[in-house]
Amino acid sequence: TEWWYYTGHLRDDSGGRWGFEFVVFRAERGNLPVSWASHVALTDETGGTFRYAQRSEIGRQASRSRPGGFDLAVTGADPTRAATTARPAWTMAGGDGTDRLSLAVGADESSAVGPFSLDLGLHASKPPALHDHDGWIDFGVAGGSYYYSRTSEAATGTLVVDGRTLHVDGSAWFDHQWGDFIAVGGGGWDWFAVNLDDGTDMTLSLVRDRDGGYPLVYGTVVDRNGTTRHLDRNAFTVEPTRRWRSPVTGTDYPAGWHVTVPGESLQLDLVPTVASQELDTRPTTGVVYWEGSQRVTATHHGRSVGGQAYVELTGYGPPSGG
Repeated sequence: TEWWYYTGHLRDDSGGRWGFEFVVFRAERGNLPVSWASHVALTDETGGTFRYAQRSEIGRQASRSRPGGFDLAVTGADPTRAATTARPAWTMAGGDGTDRLSLAVGADESSAVGPFSLDLGLHASKPPALHDHDGWIDFGVAGGSYYYSRTSEAATGTLVVDGRTLHVDGSAWFDHQWGDFIAVGGGGWDWFAVNLDDGTDMTLSLVRDRDGGYPLVYGTVVDRNGTTRHLDRNAFTVEPTRRWRSPVTGTDYPAGWHVTVPGESLQLDLVPTVASQELDTRPTTGVVYWEGSQRVTATHHGRSVGGQAYVELTGYGPPSGG
């Protein structure tokens, strides 16, 4: 199992604010052909709307050779059909902290709000952060994975939405995780990626089992200068402060959090910029999940500081195939 995962926060030249998600998944299962899936999403924080799209492929070669980095392209074409309607690939490529993202969502594959396209150049300002000290996450009997993040990438490019072409700039967060694991997180997980205005970045992961326990809880703090510190399960607390129920799937999600990290003299409050940021990706990855941009207020070492974040919530929705 492997994924390349971007989330980010953008501002356009007319004052609008946007959140985005772009992920490519890769899975190998025994002797079956390699399968690929991709999800993209766009949150209009100013207009209060959310749109997303998804693609999947089986048996195609979505990755292209690029020494020292990655080069991915997902079209969603069906390899069993001799003729399909050509559409632009969703592409992500990167290496050494310089990345490029390009995607165009047509009206035939977008959620009800409508089509959009995004083209971004990204440049990391910090070295990669290796999680759990050395970049290896031990899932016990469920396996393990390598995992690193680039928590601070400057983003510049264009967004086309509702017939408007907008120049955008902002920041992005990149996660790359891969390993031999399937069963970990059978009950879902809550994942937080936080960027504070004082230059501190932090990620938290709370992984649940099917009985509601938390077999895996950890985090990573990244200082302004790129220095990382591991957080174990006793180093922080996360308390939901409000709820939101999806009018589409009926799923009840936490929709606000208070986070305390005593060892960092840090307290955070997170509130979604838009309540409805749910993705029904049962056609491609078999799950319904919520992933969305957040407004952040914090107290860090006694000083008030703002920030922004992304939160991913899985395991709350209908079961696979439901």
